[in-house]
Amino acid sequence: MILIIHHKAEKLLSIRYEDKTIQMSEVDLCSGFWEMAEKYPNEIIAWCEEDFENDIKSIAWKDVFHHDLIMASYAIKSAYIPDTIGYIDQLPFVNFNREVPYPTWRMSTDIGGIKGRVLLEFQKFFAHIKDFGLLLTSIAKLGQQNGLFCYSSPHLIKDKEIALLEPIFNTASKKELFAFVYAHYKMIRLWLLFLCFMRYEKSFPLQAFLYVLFQRKYFKKNVDLSGISMNSRKLGLNHDNIDVIIPTLGRKSYLLQVLEDFKKQTQVPQKVIVVEQNPELDSQTELPELKTKTWPFEIVHLFTHQTGACNARNLALKEVTADWVFFADDDIRLSSELLKQSILELNRLETDCLNINCKQKDEERVFHKIKQWGSFGAGTCIVNKSFCTKLNFDDVFEYGFGEDQDYGMQLRNIGCDIIYHPHLEILHLKAPRGGFRTVVATPWEKDKPKPSPTLMVLAKKYYSLPQIRGYKTELFLRYYWKQEIINPIKYFKMMSQRWKISEEWAEKLMADKESKSLKTELSNEF
Repeated sequence: MILIIHHKAEKLLSIRYEDKTIQMSEVDLCSGFWEMAEKYPNEIIAWCEEDFENDIKSIAWKDVFHHDLIMASYAIKSAYIPDTIGYIDQLPFVNFNREVPYPTWRMSTDIGGIKGRVLLEFQKFFAHIKDFGLLLTSIAKLGQQNGLFCYSSPHLIKDKEIALLEPIFNTASKKELFAFVYAHYKMIRLWLLFLCFMRYEKSFPLQAFLYVLFQRKYFKKNVDLSGISMNSRKLGLNHDNIDVIIPTLGRKSYLLQVLEDFKKQTQVPQKVIVVEQNPELDSQTELPELKTKTWPFEIVHLFTHQTGACNARNLALKEVTADWVFFADDDIRLSSELLKQSILELNRLETDCLNINCKQKDEERVFHKIKQWGSFGAGTCIVNKSFCTKLNFDDVFEYGFGEDQDYGMQLRNIGCDIIYHPHLEILHLKAPRGGFRTVVATPWEKDKPKPSPTLMVLAKKYYSLPQIRGYKTELFLRYYWKQEIINPIKYFKMMSQRWKISEEWAEKLMADKESKSLKTELSNEF
């Protein structure tokens, strides 16, 4: 590991390799960073603020950088991009959790590292940048979309608890924030940022807006990292047993079809857990084949009159015993190699959650690189049992929207990254009838909240204040063209009322959930 010691991300103080000081031909920090990558492409090029040198937990760095396509830092006191980036970006990578290894491109100059040869792939784009914080964050932002795994990792330091005592401060100015948004996002996002600054910051940043129009853009630039190995060097156990969870409702033929696909797998599941739902109280199972036919795996058949995807999956999770859990839909088709190849990739990447590429017939592949994923597919993901059995699908989202995103955020917040794999594919048949969702009349239907109260719950649980404000502003702008009120003042008043109604329902849903949890705890005690 090459360790670059700097003073406040401005001055290069020293460079060390195996306890020896390396003579510097460069005194500029960014230039020295590139020079070390050129001289030591097979080493981790690490950086550290001089005040935190004694906080480095060197023994853990091999596990953090367990394959070459990893960039990680940890904000002990500072990060470059301010939280106001949330005005234009509501993806999970923005509001990161400092308590666990968490996927984020928001790098810190305090402490961190990246493989030298990986760093060199970005030199043609960013060699001109002289601000170290901007350089690191730009590499991570562009890199993440091109297959670089970027993290905030508390394992880089000896004692994260001390770092968590104080909030981090951000070093980028307003002008630098605008420049970053212009460089790395669509132009419409710059306009949205300008509008949000006027609305919420009581600022009119015209100079910052005009200044950035003459800067370089990197949005959707391609960085070819395919020649760099993603094979993990962790000495973990290669687990290969897997359970499958399938909720179903009224899709017998589709379910039996997908069970036949699992039967033909070159690596069959250990167990398939089928949760059959039928709301008719006098109904019985429509799936006798689960017991009368011979299957090469154990089938656990759960029958319930309670409908809902969240409840079904939670029932199934109690039956899980294998190392991996495949959350599957009942109307999918699989190639015979899918489970085997998926488990091989999970072990190769040493990751704990794989989001498989789910496509409809004749649908083109949109994303072509293995990368960190901002979503979670509750019918397309394989998750490490050690994570998913600690969690439940929140029944606040039952019959609404957002349970997938919520479960994905729960995983991230306990240190489980979600990786999208474009080359592992599932065919989604989109069955015209049935399914494990039930269309019900919600209690807020007549109130016409906007957005749906369950989406408001999601925002309140995981968004920063700027993210909520940005989400609100974008929603108001987008929905204006889909309704009949032309007068913008009347429209704003109407939408403000509907937003308030949504907030009230969200608060009620969360309060009801808390009340149920408290009752459950008390009943368990007594």
